[in-house]
Amino acid sequence: MEILLALMVGILYGTGIYMMLRRSMVKLILGIILLGNGANLLIFLLGRITKGAPPIIGSDAKVFVEAFADPVPQALILTAIVISFGLQSFAIVLVKRAHTVVRTDDLDEMNATDEDS
Repeated sequence: MEILLALMVGILYGTGIYMMLRRSMVKLILGIILLGNGANLLIFLLGRITKGAPPIIGSDAKVFVEAFADPVPQALILTAIVISFGLQSFAIVLVKRAHTVVRTDDLDEMNATDEDS
């Protein structure tokens, strides 16, 4: 299972970088989204996939005796999801505004119109 998820992280990173290298602003945003999802999956994998009880130590014990789920990667992923959603929504609004002004989403044409003014 971990090999499959590691392969999926590589696919998400590869397609995300490929989409970011395209000249279209829409493909740039899609690449950022794919890269963010790949990073979330990577953080999830680094926390190891274990089935277990929540990490609560009883009053009579001093250490964990059974397998437990690590809550830190889950909290990091939740934070990353919120931050990436904010970045994506800002980028979408920015691209929409740039498209209404320049009437194109090609980055080369946007650079050409910048030099003319």
